[in-house]
Amino acid sequence: MSLIDLANPTRFLALAARLLPWLALVTAALLATGLYLSVLAPDDYQQGATVKIMFIHVPNAWLSMFVWSIMSIASLGTLVWRHPLADVAAKAAAPIGASFTFLALLTGSLWGRPMWGTYWEWDARLTSVLILFLMYLGLMALWRSVEDPTRAARAAAVLTLVGAINLPIIKFSVDWWNTLHQPASVMRMGGPALDKSFLIPLLVMAVGFSFLFITLHVAAMRNEILRRRVRSLQMMQARAYTTAAPADDAAGQIAGAA
Repeated sequence: MSLIDLANPTRFLALAARLLPWLALVTAALLATGLYLSVLAPDDYQQGATVKIMFIHVPNAWLSMFVWSIMSIASLGTLVWRHPLADVAAKAAAPIGASFTFLALLTGSLWGRPMWGTYWEWDARLTSVLILFLMYLGLMALWRSVEDPTRAARAAAVLTLVGAINLPIIKFSVDWWNTLHQPASVMRMGGPALDKSFLIPLLVMAVGFSFLFITLHVAAMRNEILRRRVRSLQMMQARAYTTAAPADDAAGQIAGAA
């Protein structure tokens, strides 16, 4: 089934109904395995047991940027290719991305307190991720504030593409500026700097959280399609009522005159 076929909401709903149970099963298995491996991982010789916050913090940080990237691609689909489900994909992803970003900020603060002596520091990495979180909230507010879905979709798509400028700032902030945040230790030139005892649980958790996003995103897209169908039916009923009301009034006036 191609992307063109999935442009039909009915076909997408049928595919979602088949995929969601399997996605949920794979997600649960991966997260359970990742948590088990995380518990078995040794303590760090400097950070102690607090290093295990990494297994939650890092996947959420990665996904906070990945989800915005998905939304940016969907925004191009809205503005350039006019894909019928592009706006649905972007709108459904925003609350999920905001949740991942919030968890990244929260777990980062909990990890930073014993390491840096403070929950928060206005350095480049933390500030740019906070800006990303605020942009997620702004997008969600924009979709709710604009009544016309077409206008809301275009405005949100433009804002999403503009906000994508923040993604390379987040990624390379530790290289461009002197920050408290440690540099990349997994995706870097020369290979990962982590020992396998930490790297394997981290990668399993990252894949598990990625499948969690896919599962939640497909479910949210399905709900958004159904919500729009209900809204269309309500508008059709309202138009039918307003059309029928003048005719009933005219009939009543004729009957009264007779």
